[in-house]
Amino acid sequence: MAEPGRLRRVTVAGLVAAFAIAALAFAQPASLAAVRAQVASEFSDVPSIGTAALAAALRRPRDARPVVLDARRADEFAVSHLPTAVRIDPDAPALPAGLVPTGRGVVVYCSVGVRSGHLARRLRRAGVAAVSNLDGGIFLWAIEGRPLVGREGRFRRVHPYDAVWGRLLPSELRAPLPDRR
Repeated sequence: MAEPGRLRRVTVAGLVAAFAIAALAFAQPASLAAVRAQVASEFSDVPSIGTAALAAALRRPRDARPVVLDARRADEFAVSHLPTAVRIDPDAPALPAGLVPTGRGVVVYCSVGVRSGHLARRLRRAGVAAVSNLDGGIFLWAIEGRPLVGREGRFRRVHPYDAVWGRLLPSELRAPLPDRR
């Protein structure tokens, strides 16, 4: 039988964790502009690139284009992604060898810039000097009407990550979330 003081500490810790999870579950990002400002502040050590600059860079000859890495889950990538993007698991313990050809820059993106900011920071620490985080992520890219591709070619919708974060996308750009009953 647990001593009463220990049981009380566990119960209080459990309640604090439950309240923290509930607060996160009900947190609503104010706007994409607010999220972009927060990402820029949190990842001030990681250079960012705007959507227009990336679109221009992707029009360069193939060997002069940046390598574009998608730091989202596989199900998000399958719905749609930027042309030429390669999905990478941002939590993989090691980065794939030969991921970035010598002399080419890297642009990392996710939904809004948080997961890609972490991955860009990790790549920089691993010695990849020319790495940038896409400002606004795929959400801003899609809102601006820039090209996306999916399983069957061009696609207009984006995986919304979840119902809360998806509210940052206009409804016509939100792909349906799978029923997870």
